[in-house]
Amino acid sequence: MRAATAKGRNWRGPWRKTPGRLLGTGLVRLYQLTLSGFIGNSCRHLPTCSEYAYEAIARHGLWKGGWLAFFRVGRCGPGGTHGIDNVPEALDARLVWWAPWRFVQATNAGNG
Repeated sequence: MRAATAKGRNWRGPWRKTPGRLLGTGLVRLYQLTLSGFIGNSCRHLPTCSEYAYEAIARHGLWKGGWLAFFRVGRCGPGGTHGIDNVPEALDARLVWWAPWRFVQATNAGNG
């Protein structure tokens, strides 16, 4: 018998299961299971905005990951960017909790 492989649309890498991260990823998952079907599949990036938010919160915590996701949704609108936009594996030291506006520049190079 062959072992079943885990498949899903969200990031499967290791992450600390802190209360904030569980809350954030839970809210993203709730959105994916309920509202996402009504809004449609119109994201201009890969991974989609909700997949990006899930991974950003899982990797960087609710505060930093939430700001990364917020600015990613802003880039997805009309006149925004498109293409592959992965979550940064590590964040710069200049991205601190008291300066959330700096997260707008925390993107990977090479976006469409």
